[in-house]
Amino acid sequence: MALKVELKPGEKLLVGNCIITNSEQRTRLFIEGQAPILREKDILTPSTADTPAKRIYLAVQIMYIENNTDVLRQEYFSLINDMVTAAPSTTAIIDRINNDILTGTLYKALKSAKQLIQYERDLIENAAIRRPSLPADGQDS
Repeated sequence: MALKVELKPGEKLLVGNCIITNSEQRTRLFIEGQAPILREKDILTPSTADTPAKRIYLAVQIMYIENNTDVLRQEYFSLINDMVTAAPSTTAIIDRINNDILTGTLYKALKSAKQLIQYERDLIENAAIRRPSLPADGQDS
């Protein structure tokens, strides 16, 4: 069964190592075969991978696009070790990503890595809410 992808005007799609850019009309594509496929909104670049979870996602994304888990293995393990050390509560999500990588379901690993990005965002927002505010002049009252 073919994968059906609908593209908005101007939207980009990665298929294998090729970028497909849609014209000015909505388009429906049916893709058959085995190739990595990512929508533009799901693609991170080194410049947009600006948090630890996004850097993990980027490493998994490269593994997925290259269809090679060895390509960033050492960097990936360094990133996940740093993440678990800084935020032990991420262990369950990291374990899911690792399991997806080990079973060769790299697209599923990307989805799990997206959950890690959202979890990281939630942790940061909760930390900002709980942070006590300092007096305006920086002096303790």
